[in-house]
Amino acid sequence: MDKHRCGWCIGDPLYEAYHDTEWGVPVKDDNTLFEFLILETFQAGLSWITVLRKRENFRDAFDHFDYKKIAGYSQDKVDELLQNPGIIRNKLKVHATITNAQAFMEVQKEFGSFSDYIWGFVNGEPIKNALPHYKQAPATTPLSDAISKDLKKRGFKFVGSTVIYAHMQATGMVNDHEVNCFRYDEV
Repeated sequence: MDKHRCGWCIGDPLYEAYHDTEWGVPVKDDNTLFEFLILETFQAGLSWITVLRKRENFRDAFDHFDYKKIAGYSQDKVDELLQNPGIIRNKLKVHATITNAQAFMEVQKEFGSFSDYIWGFVNGEPIKNALPHYKQAPATTPLSDAISKDLKKRGFKFVGSTVIYAHMQATGMVNDHEVNCFRYDEV
């Protein structure tokens, strides 16, 4: 018998694998948190599957999301990225990635790690929702509003409340697996 999965991922093997192994798993590693933050910013206005299909291209293009390297990208590197057909070539989002890498390191200096900062909003523990159907998940919450506002104050770009809530879901700060999904209790 097949395992029950959240309805949003069904039918695409890449989506299902992402759902089964990554989505909603608590992430405390700064490198992975940065990767998801950048992917979520590129996803703004697009579907997640679009970004997921280009994820390996993004990893190659952005030096495996090495925020220290990205923070120092030159205009030549920006021009190279904007010519790369394997990624989403949005000038504002490419520039925001550099800005966000710089702001990310400032947060690390202040809090010791980005993980300590971002997980501090949930006291280090995932929020476990009880959604019968994925379409009942909110796009934003008062908490994602507050995190978004704080990130913007710290100089981050493309971190609206919807992007931040998606980041919270992806990195396990909130468990929005459907209650009958096999991953609900696993994460």
